[in-house]
Amino acid sequence: MQADSLEAALTVAHLERSVAWYCDALGFAIDRRHERAGQLIAISLQAGAVKILLAQDDGAKGMDRIKGEGISLQITTSQDAHEVASRIKAHGSTLDTEPTRMPWGVTVLRVRDPDGFRLTISSTHPAG
Repeated sequence: MQADSLEAALTVAHLERSVAWYCDALGFAIDRRHERAGQLIAISLQAGAVKILLAQDDGAKGMDRIKGEGISLQITTSQDAHEVASRIKAHGSTLDTEPTRMPWGVTVLRVRDPDGFRLTISSTHPAG
């Protein structure tokens, strides 16, 4: 296989809340709104080359089911990890891991979205 990209689709409990978090806390932009029979069912987001589809949970498997277990999305950025972390915290989120410089040269932070999906953000920005 020679793949060119990988996008993620996440089922969320409250679509508008999740979209606001990804846009406000992480800086994603709305790329497209998806409707079926006049009802909003999903929103595509984009930040640079990274694309995430957030789909409203329809409740078919139970609205209280655990989301985000066993998966971690990894995003690489050239932005300063400390600036990314500050933005996330300024929008009311708590980091799972503060920005930490790794031996292989990147700075990593970890955070969970409103549904518990784990995000690992790796910054290639030189340490300051």
